[in-house]
Amino acid sequence: MTFWEHLDELRKVVFRAAAVIGVFMVVVFCCKSIVFDHIIFAPRSSDFIIYRWLNLLAQQYGFLSSLEISPFAIELINIEMSAQFFTHISVSFWMGFVLAFPVVLYQIWLFVRPALYVHEKKAIVWAFCCCSILFFIGVLVGYFFVFPLTIKFLGTYVVSDLVANTISLQSYISMFTWLILVMGIVFEMPVLMYLLSRLGIVSRKFLRRYRKHAIVILMVLAAAITPSGDAFTMMVVAAPLYFLYEFSILVCKKETPEDEAEEEKEEGVLA
Repeated sequence: MTFWEHLDELRKVVFRAAAVIGVFMVVVFCCKSIVFDHIIFAPRSSDFIIYRWLNLLAQQYGFLSSLEISPFAIELINIEMSAQFFTHISVSFWMGFVLAFPVVLYQIWLFVRPALYVHEKKAIVWAFCCCSILFFIGVLVGYFFVFPLTIKFLGTYVVSDLVANTISLQSYISMFTWLILVMGIVFEMPVLMYLLSRLGIVSRKFLRRYRKHAIVILMVLAAAITPSGDAFTMMVVAAPLYFLYEFSILVCKKETPEDEAEEEKEEGVLA
């Protein structure tokens, strides 16, 4: 195929992916009550499932009493005339993208598949399948863990009882979409490390040796991707990133016995 033929195929891929996103966007747009009242705004009150789980743990195990969540409800306001309408459109687009993510990946796979050798296809197929699974796991972790704990801490924290917290709709939605999407993307780390290990760029030995350096980098990354910039949110985001790093070590290509022996020898010298 010529360059222009490749470009035409890419145009078809982009068009099909955009069409699928558009379909899901329309579906989400039409389900406004369910999407906003029962999904997006659910974490703003103490009735949300993660808060009830924490209260249950605190009641059953006395040493976890600090996890108990007192009743609260975060009030949201809108201060711009068109903000609610454009928020509806924006949320519909991003949720449509999240729902269509596997289809988008599949379209990308159809585009790159002809250029791969047989042994490369096996590795890439595994990577593409895991991409969708890890992305949705990241989205769920962001929705059920990172975002609720963040909004509970920041939304109820006060410097004085004389100052009441009234959160704007745009601030709430911005933090929601950002944290959810970012967690979905960063959960692709194991897949990225797997592909890099297959290409010989990184190895288990490399990741283990520079674990301490990676922790510092992950903390900086967590600080960079948290929209509020506070230390609490940074730590909530950094914890899953560290577990992903450890999981990335496990999925990297196994080393030869000689490499493992050399690694153990070097670790003994460093110890």
